[in-house]
Amino acid sequence: MKFRIGLIILFVVCAVVISISKSQILDIDEEFEKVTCGSAVKLTHGPSSYKLHSHAISYGTGSGQQSVTGLSSSDDPDSLWIIKPIVGSTCSRGEAVKCGSLIRLKHIGTGKFLHSHLHVSPLSNQQEVSAFDGLDTGDNWKLMCVNTSAKYWLREQKIKLIHFETSAYLSASKDKVYNNPIHGQIEVAGSSKNDKNTEWIAQEGIYFAEKNSGSL
Repeated sequence: MKFRIGLIILFVVCAVVISISKSQILDIDEEFEKVTCGSAVKLTHGPSSYKLHSHAISYGTGSGQQSVTGLSSSDDPDSLWIIKPIVGSTCSRGEAVKCGSLIRLKHIGTGKFLHSHLHVSPLSNQQEVSAFDGLDTGDNWKLMCVNTSAKYWLREQKIKLIHFETSAYLSASKDKVYNNPIHGQIEVAGSSKNDKNTEWIAQEGIYFAEKNSGSL
């Protein structure tokens, strides 16, 4: 009898612990639902599932600046980009990023910013996208949420990045593949077309919880 009572008590305790754990997990998920300033995120290209990537390898054509590509692996730390305000603007660490905001993306590995300009991209002859540390307006991107009713940039939700100076969409194509020295990586370019190839999703990363204090 005592043994049965003990089992019943153990079962109840375990059920309560599981319930609390699930509640805590839900709270954590909700806390980090919004993409926030200062977070280091990986952007996944919707159609291909490749990650927006860079590395200390320069283009052999065009601007000769640091190359930006799409990488199939999800584990590479060189696919992390820190969300920053544009020069002359502010965005507190942990502040939720609103749809329609102007932002910069700083490559965590090399310290250079996602950049574009009127050079021709190597494979598709569109607009070149590079990583550059010139701290100019070519680093500015407008965040457009695909869900037009959304107010904030949310994780796992499709967005588009529009280059502020040229109105080109950040785009990639699994059909445009590099050989050595970046074999198997795909071209990232600026496109005049607003299509499926311009859809990106914030997924893995180091996210700051939403708050209103601190600065970048």
